[in-house]
Amino acid sequence: MQALPAAALRCGLAAFLVAAAHAAEVSLDVGHTLAARGATSARGTSEFDFNRNLAQQLGDELRARGLAVREINFDGLVDTLAARPQQAAGSDVFLSLHHDSVHEDLLQEWDWDGTMRTYSDLHTGFSLFVSRNNPHLADSLRCASAIGASMRRAGFDAALHHATPLAGPARQPADASNAVFYYDRLVVLYRTTLPAVLFEAGVIKHREEELALLDTAHQRRMVDAIATGIAACLSVDSAAAIPATARNEEAQPR
Repeated sequence: MQALPAAALRCGLAAFLVAAAHAAEVSLDVGHTLAARGATSARGTSEFDFNRNLAQQLGDELRARGLAVREINFDGLVDTLAARPQQAAGSDVFLSLHHDSVHEDLLQEWDWDGTMRTYSDLHTGFSLFVSRNNPHLADSLRCASAIGASMRRAGFDAALHHATPLAGPARQPADASNAVFYYDRLVVLYRTTLPAVLFEAGVIKHREEELALLDTAHQRRMVDAIATGIAACLSVDSAAAIPATARNEEAQPR
């Protein structure tokens, strides 16, 4: 193979450095902390452990696709909600990763490995949340919808229970087909200077879904779907393809 001239090598290196300097950056936030671990699964695993595992795998996948990743709360030591989006300042999108539970009224008890645990097999599925108080609502919605659409294409079920008060506080749909809901007063979504989305991977109180969320093949498929959605979101113009209903919601006084 003929060696490339030095000038061509320099040009190629310069092009690579320019591309790297302009790589989109995703801030990945691990929901909850070591001190406040969030929900507990049907078999006793903390939500924080689920969240951190997903974040670590997703971070690796995003980097493999050429995106920069800013890790937030991977050590579980961030002590305030407001500090999380503040640490994301300057990146292109903030994604907070969580695993879902259900309202306490729906929980039942069962004996798992000699310990009484709580579970509910009524609701499953992924969901996403955005805030109308976020300064970049349109971009937040676009990213949430892109992730939700990618998840559905990959065969994951969208959660339905957030729209009904029987499962907890009812959330108004922002893009119902892709399981995107409004959660206006959520600190990590509105105390920020950039587009922000909260992702719920599934319901860990559901006994079958908990096992699926622990399955390595299931995790790989989910990570690929989320990364595909993020990449799609970051590759299109901010005015593109947000649902008409969401545009109308955004235009209303609040």
